[in-house]
Amino acid sequence: MDQKPTRVRIIDAARDLMLSIGLARTTTKEIAKAAGCSEAALYKHFTGKEELFVTVLQERLPKLGPLLAELAADPGGASVEENLTEIARQAALFYEKTFPMAASLYAEPRLKRRHEEAMREMGTGPHKPIEGLDAYLRAEQAAGRIGPDADTHAAASLLLGACAQRAFAYDMTAGHRPPQPLDEFAAGLARTLLRGIATTGDAR
Repeated sequence: MDQKPTRVRIIDAARDLMLSIGLARTTTKEIAKAAGCSEAALYKHFTGKEELFVTVLQERLPKLGPLLAELAADPGGASVEENLTEIARQAALFYEKTFPMAASLYAEPRLKRRHEEAMREMGTGPHKPIEGLDAYLRAEQAAGRIGPDADTHAAASLLLGACAQRAFAYDMTAGHRPPQPLDEFAAGLARTLLRGIATTGDAR
């Protein structure tokens, strides 16, 4: 079997290390070693660890960003509740993977500041999903499927905040897992949110 291309091996190694030891402790030297290439070869493909982190998010984790962009451009293919349910499901999976990666940064203020600066330079960051969901909800508002007075930014923050909370809130419980299966959680969250932003009809 042919060996995977260097870029693919680097991304896979970065994902595995970031998930196992956290973003703060992962270095480009360790990534290159795990990928079976030199650190110089890594820098031929990526500017540094921060760009690799963003690439891992985009190419190796649940596709939250593309889903939000697609729905904002064409929101009417399914009901609002169905769309929000799928967004909640993907967001919960996304945060379940990304939270362990990024949490270690909060123990290293200097690294956290450097990471934040790099994210700003690349025009990305944890606020992007909120902006994407807000854009989708505003598209639904323009289509008349969400109430005209609904605060779409608040609704986006509520839904994604609940998904992020699910990713870490139950680690200290006896079972180490949320009380609801993912699909049940996503459907319930979408249904509950819609009660606050729906039109006078059923918003479907």
